[in-house]
Amino acid sequence: MTDVLLRGGLPWGLGAPADILVRAGRVARVSSDPIEAPGAQVIDVPGQLVLPGLVEAHCHLDKTLFGGPWVPHSADDTLAGRISNDLGRRAELGVPSVARITALLRRMSAAGTTHVRTHTDIDPQVGLRGVEAVREAAESCPVDVRQVAFPQHGVLTNPGTAELLEEALKGGVEEIGGLDPAGIDRDPVRHLDLVFGLAGRYGTHLDLHLHDGGSLGGWELELIIERTKALGLGGRVAVSHAYALGQLDGAYQARLIDGLAEAGVAIVTAAVYDFPVPPVKKLRAAGVTVACGHDGIRDLWGPYGSGDMLERAMHVAYRSTFRRDDDIELALEAATVGGARALGLDDYGLAPGDRADLVVVPAGSPAEAVVVHPARTLVMKDGVVLHN
Repeated sequence: MTDVLLRGGLPWGLGAPADILVRAGRVARVSSDPIEAPGAQVIDVPGQLVLPGLVEAHCHLDKTLFGGPWVPHSADDTLAGRISNDLGRRAELGVPSVARITALLRRMSAAGTTHVRTHTDIDPQVGLRGVEAVREAAESCPVDVRQVAFPQHGVLTNPGTAELLEEALKGGVEEIGGLDPAGIDRDPVRHLDLVFGLAGRYGTHLDLHLHDGGSLGGWELELIIERTKALGLGGRVAVSHAYALGQLDGAYQARLIDGLAEAGVAIVTAAVYDFPVPPVKKLRAAGVTVACGHDGIRDLWGPYGSGDMLERAMHVAYRSTFRRDDDIELALEAATVGGARALGLDDYGLAPGDRADLVVVPAGSPAEAVVVHPARTLVMKDGVVLHN
């Protein structure tokens, strides 16, 4: 593997221009003094921001229609309507599609995403076909893909799903998911016992979609915090969406945030449409890991999504009413180091010894990179230049 020397970039967090030497797929050296590396491929990136690979912490690759003909959206505006639309039309449209998943992963890679966590539908109707399609597509793309066995249509209310979730984990799916223990499955205690039990038994991470809002969602967050602490699963549990956190005020919100921090539960937001966004600034101030992702990308749930995580970070910042540079940078953190923490990635970052997953952006600051989200100058995965 040829050494690569990035000359004169602005490594995020360093505060000054520096050279970065990549050797054997790792960051070998970072120096504000010129690095001499005979035989290395030299790439000049003067004054451009160098970031670690972007992390897509929440998407649904198996559902995507990306890369195919335009499909007008046909669901109503309710959660139940979107679920019904998804179930009713996925066979007609050939979902899941290896070709479309591959097209989306390649787009993500070109935009600098190096790690993806995707929630793959598991239910008696589709079986494990989504898992197989995502796995096949991922094999041909330079992106690390981690699947979550996801009960999109309920577990307790959809007989046979629980058994398929366990079968998926036995077959190598990396994580277990859950969905609205009260709003969808109508029995939060049994639902959480089941998915937490699977996470403990198979040693996996757990990511729960929680759309339930208000005090109901707050109570479910309390249950999740309680189980995470009781089972010692801190650092392995995430709650996606967590709309309730963006609706609750005052002491209750603060108590939940402190509980999430103490338990080691991450929050993942997509900042989609007008749904409530968790209070990113308060969460980070308390030490809670915050990650982000697109949610659906051009699928039967909605026609939006580009696969560009800098653009998604912009949505997070905008929906959070961030205007100051240091606040906007929190959104970039969610699309990078926050996602890496939520996924439990090792050797992630820009320090010597870290995996050389790097993205160069023609921007002079993190906030500018988020707001402008310009085309990437360079994308590197494991020391290999993919896009330049």
